[in-house]
This record gives sequence, structure tokens and C-alpha cells, in this order.
Amino acid sequence: MFRKGLLCLWALGACCLLAVAHAQVVLDPFVEEDAIRNIKISPTGTHFAAVLPSGEYSIIAVMRRSDREIVGSMRLPRDNHIADFWWVNDERLVFSLAERFGSRDTPTPTGEIYGMNFDGSRQQLLVGYRVRGGQTGSNIRSGAKAELVHARVVDLLRDDPRAILVAISPFSGDPQTRVDRMDVYSGRRITIATVPVTRADFVADSTGEVRMAVGAQADNLSQLFYRPARGSDWTLINHQGTSGRVEYPIGFSDDGRTAFLRTTRPRGPDAIVAFDVASGERRELLKDEVVDPEIVYRPGTSVPIGALFTGAKPRIAFFDETSEDARIFRVLEQAFPGHTLRIASSTWDAAAKMVQVSSDVDPGSFYAVDTATKNADFTFGLREKVDPREMARMRAVSLPARDGLTLHGYLTRPASASGAGPLIVLPHGGPFGIHDDWAFDPEVQLLAAAGYSVLQMNFRGSGHHGYAFQQAGAQQWGLTMQDDLTDATRWAVEHGHADADRICIYGGSYGAYAALMGAVREPSLYRCAVGYVGVYDLQLMRAQDRRAGRWVGTWMNEWIGSDAAQLAQTSPNLQAHRIQVPVFLAAGGRDEIAPVEHTRRMERALRAAGVPVETLYVSSEGHGFYSPDNRRTYYTRLLDFFATHLGGQRASE
Repeated sequence: MFRKGLLCLWALGACCLLAVAHAQVVLDPFVEEDAIRNIKISPTGTHFAAVLPSGEYSIIAVMRRSDREIVGSMRLPRDNHIADFWWVNDERLVFSLAERFGSRDTPTPTGEIYGMNFDGSRQQLLVGYRVRGGQTGSNIRSGAKAELVHARVVDLLRDDPRAILVAISPFSGDPQTRVDRMDVYSGRRITIATVPVTRADFVADSTGEVRMAVGAQADNLSQLFYRPARGSDWTLINHQGTSGRVEYPIGFSDDGRTAFLRTTRPRGPDAIVAFDVASGERRELLKDEVVDPEIVYRPGTSVPIGALFTGAKPRIAFFDETSEDARIFRVLEQAFPGHTLRIASSTWDAAAKMVQVSSDVDPGSFYAVDTATKNADFTFGLREKVDPREMARMRAVSLPARDGLTLHGYLTRPASASGAGPLIVLPHGGPFGIHDDWAFDPEVQLLAAAGYSVLQMNFRGSGHHGYAFQQAGAQQWGLTMQDDLTDATRWAVEHGHADADRICIYGGSYGAYAALMGAVREPSLYRCAVGYVGVYDLQLMRAQDRRAGRWVGTWMNEWIGSDAAQLAQTSPNLQAHRIQVPVFLAAGGRDEIAPVEHTRRMERALRAAGVPVETLYVSSEGHGFYSPDNRRTYYTRLLDFFATHLGGQRASE
């Protein structure tokens, strides 16, 4: 009886709210794909290579710089995407592959490396598990050795136009990771280094000598090794279990005497540390009080020179602020005020650079910058239908959680907003290591265009705010991680940013879990909840994880937990009887990250509890919808749902 009465009040409130909602939102600028994902200039600057999105697969295309004419390309099979790519010389490119089962899925590297000439010829699988079959579903030939291994590019060996260094991890057998020198035309490899840990990453100095390696055993405790030269023994210089910190190598100085490390701290974000390889002395170079560093390399090299800190106001700091690198960058900053600048690629002599420019209201553009003349020529834009002048600004916010932990996030309010209005709380996916940033987010902008303020909080467990902050989220699904979102929502109300009676919580993947758990734990705080491609049953998630290896079990126990009673208490589908607000669920039938069974169980539990629930199932989609038509349908339904319960704008026909 109580629930039916509450529904009548919702319906009455919705009618009143809809009376003032007349405008409609044009979806096109927000649902279109970026025109380009990444672009890199060739070593001498004659060509561009670009990754072009095409829904369920990637295309790599090479074009002449002079006239933008495409001279070579390659299309990958379904669900296969380019994780990264490199010019090995002016003729040859190599690229690594990742699988992605939906637009919300974090691409999973497959460990395969391909080669292609700039004109599209000699397309060849050089190393990877599909070498054995010789085919990938496309017309890629393989003459390489059949071997089930996972490969990653370590160094481009710019003094050798035919070879690169790759890290090789066998799928089974020998647990050691090794480094091979690989011919980029034939795929033939020669082992030049091994290290006594699994899943290792390697760093070479400027001469191409591999001198640092970091990895872990099944206990997932980081181990860092150093050696002075090829053939020397590896020395363990940091073990997380002993030191309590994680150190990750990021490069060497030009002379090889200094190694640069990204190092965790007991409190606060990571720092960049200089490690004197002769004395073993560590010296802190750069850190921020709020966010972790993003390493900046000298254009045309793998030598670290500074860091980008993308906090409330993105900034770059250099090891040497008087250097020529710093001077050139400061000139670029003046040319693009209020934007985040990244050097996307460079010619090997650094005479020409591809600079990516973006902001909270600008999805981004690429400019070709001539170092000598300082001319910046527009090359490509990511979304031509987006007008930055019509987008909503993001404001950095911080607040204390109930236990005193400082939380950081972003509040985006419609340009026309004044006073308290409807609010969408939007927790990110992941959740561990992922974070929301000051950057253009088409979904946030869509919601703002529909009349909603959007609150994105980096709850504990999120990345980019230090190791301790991330560790604070271990085994806290539905507990303190959820409390952080609740505290942020109440903060928004108390500070006049939200109408307490017009708040919904919405997210995808883990964000969908947090949205439903928010409705479970705070039945009177939110007016509705939306879960998109979510996980809702933690025991089912543990049972369905498709990754292999003992380290995965260790990770699950450390980060999710293993107590069956606790997992049941923090699984939204098993707590559906506590939800008292309408719910909208959407899922893809091909989802391998959050299998559709999660959503079906959630729906059944809600219906059994008498909770109003709307659903959208698309059998052909995965962890997020690729198809433009399906995305349009989803966001139309989403805006309809919010309009019904919060009174914002609907999508235009």
C-alpha cells in the first residue's frame, strides 16, 4: 500500500515537472563517434598514421601529410581494436591489438603485434597466439613462429630500422618474462634478457639496452629489478612486501646514469623520483598534492622530462623549467589557453610535433606544430558537431567523507542553471584505478544539455589520487565506497547545487552497481536509479571472471572479498526489496565483462519486490552499445526516464 501511494506521488510530481519542459535535446553531437582515436606522424614527417573508429572494430589508415590522401590502410576483425601503434621507420608500422566487447569495455590486450607497410602492403601477424592459425579473420598472413605468447613493445631501437624490442610472456610453462629482439618484417626473434618474475614490464636506456624490469609473482606484490648492462645479473632494488611502496620505471636520462621512477607514497599521490644507478640514491623530483603524474617525454625520444597533472586546473611541470623543452611548451600554452596539451607524437628529430588540444568543453583537435616557425596547423578535429561555446563547464569540487577522507570530483551545471535544480549522480566504472577527470565527456554534456547538473566523484578506490586512496577501496563494494557517493550527494544538496527531491543516480559497469546499491542503501535520497551494462551479483561476478591465473584469485580476494554473507549483503539483486524508487536497466546480450545474466537477475528481483522497472536488452551488443542506432535508442530511453522522474528535456525526434 505504501509503495502504490508513493508511485502516485511520483506520477503527480512528474506531470507538474513536465509542464515546464518544452525544449528537446538533439542527440547527434553526443552520440556520434570521434572521427579519430589517435594519430602519429612518421619519423621524417612525410605521413600521418591514424586509428579510425568504426564501431565494433578499428581501422588504421596512413595518409600523406601534404594532401591528406590515404595511401594505405588495414581493417581489423570484429571486436579487435588497436591498443597502440608505432612508426618503426618511414616505411613500416607495428601495432598491438586489444579485444573490446562493447563501448564501455576497457580494451584487453591480446598480446599480438602486427606489421604493415605505410602503403598497406606486407600486412603480417608478427607475434601472438593467432600465429598458430595463421589467420585472424582478415587477410593477414603470418610467417612467424607458432608460439602461444603475450607480447608488448619495449623499445623501438631507432638505430636499427628492422628491429624492435618486445617483452614476451608465455601463456603457460616457463613463468619468467623475457625480452626478445624482433625483426619487424619477418617476426623472427632472439632472446636478449630474462627476469625472474612474471608479468614483467621492461625499460631500456637510450642505447636500447634493457636495464630495468618490474613485475610480480602470484602474490601480486611488485618487484623492481635493475642491471647495469646486458649480461649482468639482475639486482632486486625494491620489493613492495618489504618497502611498502610500488616503484615503476618510466625511463632513463640521456646518459643512462639516472633512472626515473614513478613511486607510491604512504599518503597522497605518486611522485616522480630520480634514481642514481651508481649510488642507489633516490631524489624526489615532482609531485602534486591531489593527483598522480602523467609522464611527459622529450619529443622524439623515450627520455622523461616532466609530468602533466590533470587536477582542478591541468598543468605541466618540468624537471628543468629553464630547458628548451619547457620553453617551447610554454609558448604552446599561450596559444591554447584553458586547454590540456599533450604531445601526441613527433618526428624523430622533433622538428614537427602532433599536439592534441582539449578541454572540458572541447572534445579535442590535433595540430601539426613546426618547432622552428612555431606555426600550428589544424590537422584533425574529433567531433565536428560539437560547439564548445554551447557546452557546460566542469567545476572541480572537494569535500570530506564521513570518516574524514578528502574526496575530489567534478560538478557540471547547465549554463542556464541558477540555484538548486535536478541532479544526476554519475559514478564511474572500473572501479579500481579508474577515475573521472577534467575532460570532455559526451554523456555528461548530454545530461547537462537536458537540464541536469552532473556530479562525478572519485570515490575511494578510484585511481589518479595515490596508492593509499586506491587501497582504501579494497573490499569496500557497497560499503565505504558507496558512503562516499552518498556523502557527495548530500553535500550537493547542502551547498545549494541540487534540489533534494530531484536527484537520480546513474552509472555504467561498476557505476551501474553503485547506482543500484545507492537505491538499496539510501531509499529516500534518490528519486530513481539507472544501471547500464552493470554487475549486480558479486558471487556471480567471482564465478564468471574469465581471466586465468592464480594472481586473479589473489586479486579477487584482496579487492572484492570472499565472505559469502558480506557479498550477499552488498549484491543489489539480493537486496532489491529495499529499493523504493523506479529503475531503468539496459544490457547487451554479448557482454563478457558484465554478462547479461546480471541484469536479468536484477530485473527479476525488482519485479518480485514490486519495484517499477524498465528494461532495454540488445542481443547484438556487448559491454556498452556500439551501433549508432542502438546508442540513439538507449539515450532516448534514458532521457525519457529522467524526464519522467526529474522533469528535464527529452530527446528530439
